[in-house]
Amino acid sequence: MSRDARWKALLELLVERGRLDVEEAAAELGVSAATIRRDFDRLAEQQMLVRTRGGAVVHGVSYELPLRYKTARHASEKQRIAKAVADLVAPGEAVGLTGGTTTTEVARALAVRGDLASGSPALTVVTNALNIANELAVRPQFKIVLTGGVARAQSYELVGPLADGVLGQITVDVAVLGVVAFDVTHGAAAHDEAEAAINRLLCERAERVVVAADSSKLGQRAFARICAAEAVDTLVTDTAADAETVRGFEEAGLRVVTV
Repeated sequence: MSRDARWKALLELLVERGRLDVEEAAAELGVSAATIRRDFDRLAEQQMLVRTRGGAVVHGVSYELPLRYKTARHASEKQRIAKAVADLVAPGEAVGLTGGTTTTEVARALAVRGDLASGSPALTVVTNALNIANELAVRPQFKIVLTGGVARAQSYELVGPLADGVLGQITVDVAVLGVVAFDVTHGAAAHDEAEAAINRLLCERAERVVVAADSSKLGQRAFARICAAEAVDTLVTDTAADAETVRGFEEAGLRVVTV
């Protein structure tokens, strides 16, 4: 197992359990305790965890795992969801993409669509996510509009009044939201209130809104609300979604696509 893969696994276990002992982590990952100690020390230096005697703990209950360490979580589900979301976009449309691992996969799925290989433009993509803009900027057939703002290290998203200024001047055909939680009663939500505010504005500027979320996000709540469930037109999720939860969204007027 490479160091990066080991670090991702350690952080995922830590977020899930809140606390990890060195011996426990070593047994889970099949490596030596000395290796885990070094990993914990390096991750503590990066302020990714808090070192304790014999182990490590997360920074707090609402700990947010940075984007670069999330890519392996529910990867196959996110790729299926991304393709289904990309298929909802028509050539020539303007698409708004928020930040996140699932929306990053949506951007990649759009990039490889054969019918979007040419055009003037084939697609207009509006995003506040630096990593998404970076991946798509090499596609000359795509018109990329990047908002201004201040970058958040956890998600690569630009937030703040500079981003507001750009989004207030444009409209998009479809906004694709990546969320950390989506619930019929409490709506779509993010960890960070500044991200939620930008995502909310993008929804308001869109003709239709699509939430791209794997089943682990459904029925969950998070700190900062983006929008009500009724403001969403389509939810694209995976087939592991609870049937009762799906029914609740459908009763609220959403189209639910499971892949």
